[in-house]
Amino acid sequence: MKWIAFLSMPLYVLDQITKYWILHHIDAESQLQIIPRWFYLVNVPNTGAAFGSFKNNNAFFIVLSCIALVAVVSLLLRKQDHKDAWRDLSLALLLAGVLGNLTDRLTHGHVIDFLLVNLHVRFADPWPAFNVADSCICIAVICFIIHTLRQKPASAAQR
Repeated sequence: MKWIAFLSMPLYVLDQITKYWILHHIDAESQLQIIPRWFYLVNVPNTGAAFGSFKNNNAFFIVLSCIALVAVVSLLLRKQDHKDAWRDLSLALLLAGVLGNLTDRLTHGHVIDFLLVNLHVRFADPWPAFNVADSCICIAVICFIIHTLRQKPASAAQR
């Protein structure tokens, strides 16, 4: 459990520090070019979910985030028969991501997205802006898929 906190908390702090920097250095109308034509820092308020969907539903996403937070913490505290690093990694990343975006929703009334990538391909020109917390959540989903695929199927005797 200790290593989970050592992963979740620094990622949460990184998320909050980067958003603080963005709020104080990038105007909502401007962008800072990092890699010409490919990568920019922006300041995009997001009251919805991924890709800006379900806009103006901040209260709903606060409730959803609180439910997710309770679920993640309860799963982390539950005793396991055997340790599974993929499960724990996915939950630690999910914890950091949910906390990061929940903090934004509670303190600013929206999530602060600031990473903008232009992949120069259809439907990703540019890719919607995101943040460190969003990245943690996406990587958590990938880790959870790996965890699920690594599970041995239950034998007929256990059913």
